[in-house]
Amino acid sequence: MSWHMPAEHAPHRRTWMAFPPAGSEITATPQAVTEARTAWTAVAHAVAEFEPVTMIVDPADAAAARTCLSSAIEIVEAPLDDAWMRDIGPTFVHAADGAVAAVDWVFNGWGQQEWARWDHDSKIGRTVAAAAGTPVVDSALVNEGGGIQVDGAGTVLVTETVQLDPYRNPGLTKAEIEAELRRTIGVDTVIWLPRGLWRDSQRFGTRGHADIVAALPAPGVVLVHDQRDPEHPDHALGRQLTKQLAAETDSAGKPFEVVPVPAPRTLRDEEGFVDYSYINHYVCNGAVILCGFDDRNDAEAAAVLADVYPGRVIVTVDAREIFARGGGIHCITQNEPLPAR
Repeated sequence: MSWHMPAEHAPHRRTWMAFPPAGSEITATPQAVTEARTAWTAVAHAVAEFEPVTMIVDPADAAAARTCLSSAIEIVEAPLDDAWMRDIGPTFVHAADGAVAAVDWVFNGWGQQEWARWDHDSKIGRTVAAAAGTPVVDSALVNEGGGIQVDGAGTVLVTETVQLDPYRNPGLTKAEIEAELRRTIGVDTVIWLPRGLWRDSQRFGTRGHADIVAALPAPGVVLVHDQRDPEHPDHALGRQLTKQLAAETDSAGKPFEVVPVPAPRTLRDEEGFVDYSYINHYVCNGAVILCGFDDRNDAEAAAVLADVYPGRVIVTVDAREIFARGGGIHCITQNEPLPAR
């Protein structure tokens, strides 16, 4: 059986999310619970203007979820440890006949992070697949949805610090990882980026997910996080990635058009250098849900994305409370495609 992961901009059946459970790492205080749920709910309601949204909710939080969420949001109850659906959920793919299946990666808390719990979250891939009514494609690869970015035409971006992480896939070679990605998501060109953003490699990060530093809006086009301030540690990385990707070719042998997307001008929060990024946007039916930071560069980023996603509405949602917890809008959403014709 062959599988193929469609581009995020392919037509969706729905978006999957997870409601922040009380008592998780990102909801450690009553105030944090309110802040996280307000931010996640704002994204869910923004997406629901364009396509159906299903929210996985821990049974203990079902009443709270029904209070926060509009009736347009479907609720499916299942135990949760956290709320990063891109990573804990499955990656949806098409079979050769166009039917949809769900790749169930191994999830181990972003490489067995000492603060993470994953007893429940490691089962969410199968929970979502069952609720969606799709067959499961099993994989022994420790991987997360945020660690792969595809163009839908055979190219995938990954990072050496994630898929080669010894706390994720000890002993696996690049060739072995590429073979598994070829089997499960149908790519033939794997581009290895050296790492992700600086903050994402700190204590509460993922060790360098691709979906916060680069994106593939169309075959032959790559968006790159452009930190323009030399004071920020991601300044050098942006230039390194721009140089690397300008020398790469996609699965069709076509050189990339590299499109820089400005980083927000905000450099720090109370924890240090931020990883605020417009790259971590979500493409849904007819729209792009863009991370907003009440920053002077929000408008420039929206203009860049409007150009590379023609015909889609750009909807900006404040993502600062999501980033304060370790991710962005792309990290909390997972797209289920329609069957291919």
